[in-house]
Amino acid sequence: MDPYLNIIKKSYSGYWNYLKNEIFFPNHWDNYFYGLIIISLAVWLLEIIFPWRKDQSIFRKDFWLDTFYMFFNFFILNLLILIALSNTVAQFLNDIMGVVGLSLKDFQLFDVNELPTGLGLLVFFLISDFVQWNTHRLLHRVPFLWNFHKVHHSVKEMGFAAHLRFHWMEPVVYNSLLYIPIAIIGNYNAKDVALVHFFAIIIGHLNHANLGWDYGVLKYIFNNPKMHIWHHAKALPKHVRYGINYGITLSLWDYIFRTNHIPHNGKDIELGFSGDDTFPKDFLSQELYPASIKPKKNQQKENT
Repeated sequence: MDPYLNIIKKSYSGYWNYLKNEIFFPNHWDNYFYGLIIISLAVWLLEIIFPWRKDQSIFRKDFWLDTFYMFFNFFILNLLILIALSNTVAQFLNDIMGVVGLSLKDFQLFDVNELPTGLGLLVFFLISDFVQWNTHRLLHRVPFLWNFHKVHHSVKEMGFAAHLRFHWMEPVVYNSLLYIPIAIIGNYNAKDVALVHFFAIIIGHLNHANLGWDYGVLKYIFNNPKMHIWHHAKALPKHVRYGINYGITLSLWDYIFRTNHIPHNGKDIELGFSGDDTFPKDFLSQELYPASIKPKKNQQKENT
């Protein structure tokens, strides 16, 4: 057990030192702390200059709650749970496979780092986004997971910071399901993959922003505000049971697998889910919500 405790301790101290350096000693372009701030301010400025819903306040409903979620989920959550959990689970899996003389490298089909830089990054991005798209579908289809995902769908007015309003369990699910595919292709160089992460933040912020853009013909490739607002619609079409427009960064998968749905201009549609009038309004209550409810046989119907 001692090796695992050491991993946990090193994970906490390592990430704490990393976060301090990111904030107080920024000296590289892939600084996530200031990168997130710059992207957020830029997209917020676009909301102010080109508002789609013109009667929506600049400081919309839950603006400060979502801003808190944004920094908590992007940084504090890593410090409290994710880094230590990820490193410990990775070592545990390696140890289990080591008992039978295997390692994750034995399952590796190829190493993206051995491909030309641009191609390797593209392969890493496409595989990651496809796995995340499928994971997002699971969050809607599995009642247990939907109770966590309700936090994100409790947004009643869209704005850039709503992108990162989610329950702490969501990244645990996403990262768990992404772990094996990434192990199979090899994890890409951290500095280069920062480009993918920054691009995903930009698209995610824009998807949730008070903007009426669809990017023209690029809407069939990239998720966009006019498409994603329908994912947050409170009233879904009768033929759709679990949800629509699951795209994270790419809309491509929705068009390929026919989960796309944009019936008309969704500027003024009501957002949320059935029963959201009784959903908790503050951070702590929202985080504790899944533990406070009892399973229901047809709970998945609540998001239709």
